Amino acid sequence: MKILCQDEDSVTIARVDANGKILDDGFRILSSTDFHFGDDTALRFKCMDMFMKHIKATTPDLVVLTGDIIQSKFQHFDAIQFAQFMEKTGVYWTFVFGNHEAREEKGRFKHLLMSCKNTFPHCLALEGRKDLFGYGNYCINIIKNENELLKTLFMFDSGRDVIEEYVKSHGAPADIKNYDFIKNNQMDWYKEKITALREKYGEAKSFMYMHIPIKEYEEIIIPEPMKNGQYPFTDKCQVVYGKAYETVGSSQFNSGLFDLIKELGSTEAVFSGHDHVNDFCVVYDGVYLVYNQNNGYETYTLDEKCECEEKDWVQGVTITDISPDGAFDISQRFNRMYL
Repeated sequence: MKILCQDEDSVTIARVDANGKILDDGFRILSSTDFHFGDDTALRFKCMDMFMKHIKATTPDLVVLTGDIIQSKFQHFDAIQFAQFMEKTGVYWTFVFGNHEAREEKGRFKHLLMSCKNTFPHCLALEGRKDLFGYGNYCINIIKNENELLKTLFMFDSGRDVIEEYVKSHGAPADIKNYDFIKNNQMDWYKEKITALREKYGEAKSFMYMHIPIKEYEEIIIPEPMKNGQYPFTDKCQVVYGKAYETVGSSQFNSGLFDLIKELGSTEAVFSGHDHVNDFCVVYDGVYLVYNQNNGYETYTLDEKCECEEKDWVQGVTITDISPDGAFDISQRFNRMYL
């Protein structure tokens, strides 16, 4: 693979042959989330060993991580070590921040976490525009056949907890608490990028990656668990695969991102993390809503949720295969296959 060009908030890549010619070919993405690397060295090594096995077995073109990867006492040091681990794979990789990686919106701590990773040659993550909320709002354009857009991947910083200054400016309820939401300036940026991509390439289909799921994920499940610990799905969606073992940890406020997705008609799938034992992929109102497979062992597991044995846990990775015509298939791989 080759980086064709890069600017403040976008990077353009393509699969190429030995002579540097852009291929009219498909593309494979391996995505995962919520490693939660803390201070348990044994569990960290187990997670990394499983992750490396999946990478070697599937040979992806790109690895995408949707946040909450590192939350140890020595976060910057561990971020560099993890980047070194990823570089050894020889695969291009990228990420968005989760709600545990930083305790601030736009401070130096988050800046350092981003900058210490994006100095590595295979890391595609960008800080993005400075006038937008958070760090890491950027897009990756995948090109085929010299100058055709195969797919654009939009990355968003979904924040941490609700920040008071955005409650009033976005019309959220004054008493809103807990998890954050996508901001107006992030959505304006997304709309601008879609418009520019269509002016340049014509058709512009895309995926979207963030940590905290958007509010529409709540429309998928009935918040009343069954005897087996699962939450049943509503009739508002078509289930592709997976199950729900916890309620959705989205923001209490719907800032309108899904409505914008429908209005623009570009984004075909939204990938999130955050809820560790939800691993479903469904089609809701024509859009795929996907939980990336959680690969971490330093988090709560199905053992805590429903007393399942490890052979039934959901840790693993998500594989997205994009065909040359832009069609795609999303599937699961589980760590339990390597036990």
